[in-house]
Amino acid sequence: MIRAYRQVFNAAFSPGTYRDMMADMDQQLPGQLDFRVAETPVFVPAALRDKLIAAGENLIDVIAQPNFKARTEAAIPPHQRVPNEDERPEFLTFDFAVCRDAQGELEPQLIELQGFPSLYAFQAWLPGIFRQHYPIADGVSAFLGVPDVEAYHAQMRQLILGNEAAENVVLLELFPTLQKTRIDFALSKKAWGIEAVHLGDVRKRGRQLFYEKDGRKIPIKRIYNRIIFDELARHPELKTEFNLTDDVDVEWVGHPNWFFRVSKFTMPLLRGPFVPTSYYVSDLATYPPDLENYVLKPLYSFAGAGVKLDFTAADLDALPNKAHYLLQRKVAYAPVVQAPDELVKCEIRLLYVWQRGEARPRLLTGLARLSRGAMIGVDFNKDKDWVGGTTPLFERAAPAAAQP
Repeated sequence: MIRAYRQVFNAAFSPGTYRDMMADMDQQLPGQLDFRVAETPVFVPAALRDKLIAAGENLIDVIAQPNFKARTEAAIPPHQRVPNEDERPEFLTFDFAVCRDAQGELEPQLIELQGFPSLYAFQAWLPGIFRQHYPIADGVSAFLGVPDVEAYHAQMRQLILGNEAAENVVLLELFPTLQKTRIDFALSKKAWGIEAVHLGDVRKRGRQLFYEKDGRKIPIKRIYNRIIFDELARHPELKTEFNLTDDVDVEWVGHPNWFFRVSKFTMPLLRGPFVPTSYYVSDLATYPPDLENYVLKPLYSFAGAGVKLDFTAADLDALPNKAHYLLQRKVAYAPVVQAPDELVKCEIRLLYVWQRGEARPRLLTGLARLSRGAMIGVDFNKDKDWVGGTTPLFERAAPAAAQP
């Protein structure tokens, strides 16, 4: 999207250089990458960067309101409510489609938001991999709100570890060695020293939690949570000593309740030029006459599961629980990233952290996904190239002029 940088990158690109980059990643972390990395970063121009930042601040204005928790109480299923919730989400991620406005200018349109951690370690690592293999000028950076990767890791280390030793903090997941995102777990351990621990391996004694390492029983003081209840429900056979809803002596880094509060449930509470109109289906006495311009989303699923692009009023009438579904106005992704053969669509996720004692979250970096299909996601991009996850590289602000 920044023409000069795109031309330099594409001139240097070849299938061979891409294979070399993938081989380099596998050599550094053998067998850990289990999702498709796109062939290119996304070069985000200053005008779009500033619109993304403004859109994110508009969303934070709502989430930071004192009544936000009261407005989102109904978001948490009663059987999945976890005790000892904190007052704010430590993590916020906002997904924006890159579109064009009526004047043809690039603009973001909100697709989804989460109070849940994304690939925070991987997205700090990937920009350096691209720079090792391609000519990328210093005029762009993966980082916003921090100057460089070292400052980024300092922010993340402070947030995740708090005042605890790394061995007393765990990244909690379901079967972490089998997750497609396990490369992020490996990088989290490398950067911050924390182990990825399977929920079934957590031991509970009274209100205390432990895990075993090198024959030692190690107390768990903080949990960097990566478990999603929707996935946990798919494993009814899993027997554990610790259930997420247990009242235990542990600090959550990313409390599970915020996954529900900041989610598709939040969409109808939001307004603004970068927020498409959304409704809870249960609130509609009559449906919009142009249903073809809406997408139907289940509130309590993730990774695009259950989303319908084409449906009828009869389909809405037949929903088992209308309160669990969202109607969201479709947005038109603009093909904006120049591949060797054609332009491809793009989505940008902004990654924030909210440190204790700070009035507002801090935007650290982003994640981008490229698509040639009807939607962003693996199922819509099978057997295609120049698609998948990548890094947005934001145009740096121009240096301030020297004072006379």
